[in-house]
Amino acid sequence: MDVNSHAEELASDLGVDKEEVKADLQNLLEYSVPIDEAKQSVRRKHGGGGGGSSPTPDAVDVGEITTENDGVTVTVRVLTQGTRTIRYQGDDLTIREGEVADETGVISYTAWQDFGFEPGDSLTIGNAGVREWEGEPELNLNDSTTVAIADEPVEVDREVGGDRSLVDIAAGDRGRNVEVRVLEVDEKTISGRDGETEILEGVVGDETAKLPFTDWQPRSEITVGADLRIEDVYVREFRGVPSINLTEFSTVTPLPDPVEVAEDAPRLSIADAVGSGGMFDVEVVGNVLEVRDGSGLIERCPECGRVVQNGQCRSHGDVDGEDDLRVKAILDDGTDTVTVVLDDELTAEVYGGGLDDALDAAKDAMDKQVVADDIADSLVGRAYRVRGNLSVDDYGATLDAVEFALADDDPAEHARAALAEVGE
Repeated sequence: MDVNSHAEELASDLGVDKEEVKADLQNLLEYSVPIDEAKQSVRRKHGGGGGGSSPTPDAVDVGEITTENDGVTVTVRVLTQGTRTIRYQGDDLTIREGEVADETGVISYTAWQDFGFEPGDSLTIGNAGVREWEGEPELNLNDSTTVAIADEPVEVDREVGGDRSLVDIAAGDRGRNVEVRVLEVDEKTISGRDGETEILEGVVGDETAKLPFTDWQPRSEITVGADLRIEDVYVREFRGVPSINLTEFSTVTPLPDPVEVAEDAPRLSIADAVGSGGMFDVEVVGNVLEVRDGSGLIERCPECGRVVQNGQCRSHGDVDGEDDLRVKAILDDGTDTVTVVLDDELTAEVYGGGLDDALDAAKDAMDKQVVADDIADSLVGRAYRVRGNLSVDDYGATLDAVEFALADDDPAEHARAALAEVGE
């Protein structure tokens, strides 16, 4: 997108400085406001009006909407609604987000003002903008959009409301409600947009899964062991896995009955785990094919903990690295592969000695590589059960292990069984 050309056109029409207009546009675009809406907003700011209004587009089905549409009119049922605040040009702006549907499909939406609708309402939404969000089209409801109760109820084969089990939570979800037990909580101070900010971070669980959470408005109800219903959370990706976020609009209510929490992680084939896009707690079984470079004795930056290469940290330049242990191994179960990363404690277990032992071995051999070679001799060709947090990105899939043990079953047989179950 050429912001310069849009800014030049607006500046010429409005008779104002191009750089000021460009800065206004870029601020809006950072919050994924569609370019046409951003231009209208800048016009209003500088007294140029709305830049003209277009007639209400013809009605379309949700399933027909693509990112090529400029604007659409749809008749839909509201499935979910969440509320949160974003900051634009120093001001806090409250937006509503969620999903709507008709019989042809589901689409997410962002409403830049309160139109007064709720989950379950059947609506005719006129002149809604369309943008791309998470690779899919999304409706944008702004001051050019009309919202009215539909003439007839819209029947959809979709769940209305935001209640979800943790296993069904995905990054990008808005307006979700969960019933969970708090498993871990830490108080932290971070440098936020308003200076130092107190937050809570931790882990919650239910009978289906466990997920990390962040409470941006620390609540006294959130304590280890508390059983809670948490309403209106949004979910974003953090280190490759879904993370539940509580805002000032989220509500927390103690539950009268305890929430059952799964003790075991779901065991999946590597292909299914990788296909999920990332999981906080998952178990796979496979054979170690290779111990990769960067295993054994390594050095970390004392400032940020990154691995140091030739005395260089990517963030802090020349540093005196601190010795550490790590394993990066390729695990294969016949369906796919994943890079398994073992921390210093798990590495010490598979190596059969701690950091001091590894340093002594490297000194005796006058070669750090001897540690990685010993680890490879121990691991390669054997089957292991691995539990941990899986992240998937453009560079591949990585499983940060919290448990690593010899498998008591055949990975290939398990993979065949998992695939057969999926095919049923």
